[in-house]
Amino acid sequence: MPTPHNSAKPGDFAKTVLMPGDPLRAKFIADTFLEDAKLVNNVRGIHGYTGTYRGVPVSVMASGMGMPSMGIYSYELFHDYGVENILRIGSAGAISRKLKLRDVVAGQASCTDSNFARQYGLPGQFAPIADFKLLETAVAAAREIGVEMPVGSLLSSDVFYDASGSTMKWAEMGVLAVEMESAALYMTAAKLGKRALAICSISDSIVTGEALPADVAAHEMEIYKAQAAESGKPENIQEKMAEGRMDKFYKENCLTEQAFVKNPDVTVAGYADECAKEMGGSIKITGFVRFALGE
Repeated sequence: MPTPHNSAKPGDFAKTVLMPGDPLRAKFIADTFLEDAKLVNNVRGIHGYTGTYRGVPVSVMASGMGMPSMGIYSYELFHDYGVENILRIGSAGAISRKLKLRDVVAGQASCTDSNFARQYGLPGQFAPIADFKLLETAVAAAREIGVEMPVGSLLSSDVFYDASGSTMKWAEMGVLAVEMESAALYMTAAKLGKRALAICSISDSIVTGEALPADVAAHEMEIYKAQAAESGKPENIQEKMAEGRMDKFYKENCLTEQAFVKNPDVTVAGYADECAKEMGGSIKITGFVRFALGE
């Protein structure tokens, strides 16, 4: 039955729901990837759709930003609408030096600075983890299209602007990236006996200070997908074509992805890492000056 946050009727949602944070991303996914997508919820402009992907019923709905919002929407989908699987598909900031922009990371576990678990009255600390079957399937699917997806712990934080400046302490424990929803999703799934997984693309790096303007990336990807569609090739080949062109775009436009001028066999980021190892410290690129030859 409808809830204060969801006007969908029983049966409107598929058993599997994709959850980006941004409602416009939910609309984009429905318009781009789902067939016969139908708007089933738009309370507070959250954009929930159900359609099919390659014949399989799939829903997509935004979660909003932060753990309280994710807690509300995931609970209602699991508890009130009979959803079995929720996959958070969003963005995260890298805190591991191993990650670069546009890497796609699967959250095997989710550390958190939140008190979300306090509601359960546990006599200790709960460790939120993803469903192994969903994780295993996602990693295998990525490998099938030639993507080696990093798997590890995420930090699900209650704060975006961290006054304590302590976010990078989590990297010392091997945490890969920081976002704001996965812990609440994993805990809600655990409490209700459901399945959940967070898959995040790296949109910025706290380590290097790099960031990718979301509107620029989205615009370029739309162009590349349209170009790939014109080829008439199968969808999985079209996806690889678009991703390959996007990789080329990054290498041409992101400083750290470009070839180092004195050694084109390594990137700027790779050269910086080599120097850091030699010095026994770390190097952070904070700015650069571009010189162009005159005519």
